Amino acid sequence: MRFRIVIAAVLAAGLAPVSPAAAQEASLFISVLDDLPLMPGFVEDTEGATVFDTAQGRIVEAFATGAQAEDRVLAFYDETLPQLGWRRVSSGVFRREGETLSLEFTLRPGLRPGSAPVLTVGFRLMPSGG
Repeated sequence: MRFRIVIAAVLAAGLAPVSPAAAQEASLFISVLDDLPLMPGFVEDTEGATVFDTAQGRIVEAFATGAQAEDRVLAFYDETLPQLGWRRVSSGVFRREGETLSLEFTLRPGLRPGSAPVLTVGFRLMPSGG
């Protein structure tokens, strides 16, 4: 079921269609947040992830990089996350079941002269605290 929702979100966001076989081969979810989709065209930095369990709830930080514009990333998650139970609170901030997910962006120049800039998305999950 989760797989179908992500495919529908990708298509609704106007991104290139993904065949079910290709989507299944690709890692479509953040490794440390198995129900948080990874936007197509982004690569997760699996070495940079951090996970803590606290008395108040879990704290998770993960990163992914790609060559998409920030507004397209926001549009993707604005479309996809509500289908997974997240409620949009503000731009790049979502809440679900006592947790807050925030997306933070860092834009860096491309690796070679003339190459596209690289966007890093930081996914931060924290207990909502209220």
